[in-house]
Amino acid sequence: QVQLVESGGGLVQPGGSLRLSCAASGNIFSINVMGWYRQAPGKERELVARITGGENTKYADSVKGRFTISRENVKNTVYLEMNSLKPEDTGVYYCNMIITTNNLGRNYWGQGTQVTVSS
Repeated sequence: QVQLVESGGGLVQPGGSLRLSCAASGNIFSINVMGWYRQAPGKERELVARITGGENTKYADSVKGRFTISRENVKNTVYLEMNSLKPEDTGVYYCNMIITTNNLGRNYWGQGTQVTVSS
């Protein structure tokens, strides 16, 4: 069984920074894509950033230049460094990984961590 555990959310003032972490554990053979999504109140979940096994990255236009996604494969962990935060970045942030276990690839989600940007 695979679990994704997130940490690092919280309350921050506009212009501030936060770093999110998400670690996967369990019977893991390999992890392909790792990513972060967010869901603001009343809105659909949207992609924030993702990183492939080859370290190719993709960002939502709204966070380009402010957020940086990275991964640490030996720890099965993905990070999201968020700088110059804006109130519109507020939402629940979910990590997502495509993980292969026993020759079967599946999509896994974390439980979500709240990020609130407010003065």
